[in-house]
Amino acid sequence: MSKPSSKPAASQADTVYFPVESCAGVAGPDAAVYDRRWFVTDSEGRWLSRGQHPRLEEVEVTLRYGYLVMRAPGMLRMDIPLDVIEDDDSVRRQAYVGDQQVDAVDEGDLAAAWMSNFLGVPARLYKVHPEAPAVAWKAAGA
Repeated sequence: MSKPSSKPAASQADTVYFPVESCAGVAGPDAAVYDRRWFVTDSEGRWLSRGQHPRLEEVEVTLRYGYLVMRAPGMLRMDIPLDVIEDDDSVRRQAYVGDQQVDAVDEGDLAAAWMSNFLGVPARLYKVHPEAPAVAWKAAGA
């Protein structure tokens, strides 16, 4: 007969999600739908991981009032709308996570400048297109 666990079962409220892959996580059930929706790339559209750029872990992420809010030391806060209808093909790009090609949406020059300034290298913020197949983060080394 096994002993009952003295630890309470982890709830969805305790689970940490990562709206921006490789940045700090967010706890709570509201974050689940946005888990790994965004990611940072170099200027060639290749995913930048925290292994390559440890400063990504310093980017704090919260979800507030319909926005993805990013904060980092020495930077003003950056707000990105959470739920935008992705019907503007002019911002659609192909990015790469490992060897996987990912249909993505470029979040624009302001977000790119924010990430580039913080990381000290040319970078862009992409959102996985809602119609894109699931990204194989584990296979890419996440």
